[in-house]
Amino acid sequence: MNKSLLKTLLPVLILIIAVIAIFSCTYVVQENEYACVVRFSAIVETRSNAGLYFRIPFVDQIKYYNKATNLYDLAESEVLTADKKNMTVNSYILWKISDPKTFYQTLGSTGEAEARLDVLTYNSLKNTMGTLQQTQIINPGNTGGREDLYLTVTREVAEAASVYGIEVVDVKVKRLDLPEDNEAAVYQRMISERNQQAEKFIADGEYQASLIRNEVDKQVNITISDAEVQAAQTIASGEEEYMKILAEAYNTKEKQDFYEFTKALETLSASLDGQSKTVILGKDSELVRLLMGQKE
Repeated sequence: MNKSLLKTLLPVLILIIAVIAIFSCTYVVQENEYACVVRFSAIVETRSNAGLYFRIPFVDQIKYYNKATNLYDLAESEVLTADKKNMTVNSYILWKISDPKTFYQTLGSTGEAEARLDVLTYNSLKNTMGTLQQTQIINPGNTGGREDLYLTVTREVAEAASVYGIEVVDVKVKRLDLPEDNEAAVYQRMISERNQQAEKFIADGEYQASLIRNEVDKQVNITISDAEVQAAQTIASGEEEYMKILAEAYNTKEKQDFYEFTKALETLSASLDGQSKTVILGKDSELVRLLMGQKE
């Protein structure tokens, strides 16, 4: 009975042992990962291509690392600017493993890598922002300065992290906040500066407007003066022409007497153009002579 059971179980045991041996001698690498073969605490081989590979069973251990880009959100931290003002920085870093062997030898795990990146990023932000005034950082019009800040921090962190087999893709500051104790004071100072700029712009505009008005008034006065001179010249020319016409029209004694007679009648008519019909004239008046029919 025992021999019969042993004969039945023996193939099963052999199959199990064979399966265990096969799995112990092989390992699989996926598309999105690195595989490091560790033998006696030392990496003897690194695989980056997907596939099935062999190893020494019970001796070689396999360490897998992700190839994908990792997002690490750093905790908020405070830094000092060049003018000794506190600012709260909230940032993140994109990174990936570029050299799995170096990564294993220097750090060994993702948690240790993020802790090291945290320190590198904070030190770079502290040193870089320590060279800038607070107004240079929070000024809305100084976007170019902030871009330079991001590029500088990314470059410094990438250079420092390369010794760990890490490639830093990007470092970005999500928010640059003021501490609550001086946030209101800074905003008030910004409002005051903007009001001063607005007053300066208004004063400059009023000054330019006064210059324009003065120039316009000057041109108007010159135009009016020129027009008055031209009008006076035209009137004088007209009167001169009028006198010439009169002289030509009344060039004899009879014509002159007739002209004087008609002018006297016009004067008399104008004098009697009212309610009163009484006219007081001197005895030597030309009108008296004409009315009385006296001759010279």
